[in-house]
Amino acid sequence: MPLDRTAEDLLAAVQASPRAVAAHDKDTWVGLFVDNAAVHDPYGAREHIGRDAISRFYNVFIAPNSIVFRVERDLVAGRTVVRDLHIETTMSTGATVTVPMHLRYDLIESGDGWRIARLAAHWELAVMIRRLLGTGPSGLLAGCKLGPQLVTELGAGGAMGMMRGLRGVGATGKRVVGRLFGAAAAGDVAGVRDLLGARAEVELPAGHPVDAAKFAELARDMEWDKLIAAGRTVSASVRIGTARGVAFVDFAADEPRIVAVTVFLDGPLSGHLSS
Repeated sequence: MPLDRTAEDLLAAVQASPRAVAAHDKDTWVGLFVDNAAVHDPYGAREHIGRDAISRFYNVFIAPNSIVFRVERDLVAGRTVVRDLHIETTMSTGATVTVPMHLRYDLIESGDGWRIARLAAHWELAVMIRRLLGTGPSGLLAGCKLGPQLVTELGAGGAMGMMRGLRGVGATGKRVVGRLFGAAAAGDVAGVRDLLGARAEVELPAGHPVDAAKFAELARDMEWDKLIAAGRTVSASVRIGTARGVAFVDFAADEPRIVAVTVFLDGPLSGHLSS
């Protein structure tokens, strides 16, 4: 689906990020963010707020490495850009790791164009660690080097905050999301209502609130894969009719209860939006 001018500008602002990362241009990369921006990377770990903190994040996770963004799909809704991708990271020791990811960028307009206000990188820290160690001695050495770098740049609290990325809804959340999507795909309105409860906020597509019954109607025969549990959110690559996209399913802070579902799509639904 062709993008309008604003969507093109938003996507251009986001695409500047991997270019700066590939060029190891720290000033340009940090300059893509507003002064009080927040980076959640991975989502669920302690966030990095403000350009000083984002600069230190760059020093630890970007500067020593070569990073390639293998983007499969870009989605734009409102002032948000979502990227469905894999990221390939080659560490300074030569270890190379590829992880599935969903990136969400929330942007605001500044005097000289669009800037990133919030970046949420949905990927699984445990998966990254397993794959890194699976590369052998180069991966083990990379892990040994990362610890001191974390403490030096982020402090002990920042290093411990990074480990918060290992906690979250995990496999339980993925199972709940699988049940929700399965019920929707089958047109099981009662099953969808049971999983969403009375208070969950649902947007299909993003920016269009719907109730449980309409969600089940619109999402009938949906397909999904690439489930990622990061923090209290499970994201998934989805297909509904001819449209493809990414769904974010948010859970309550203290239990595996769905509180929000937002589905970003690259085109119109085959059916019709809620009236």
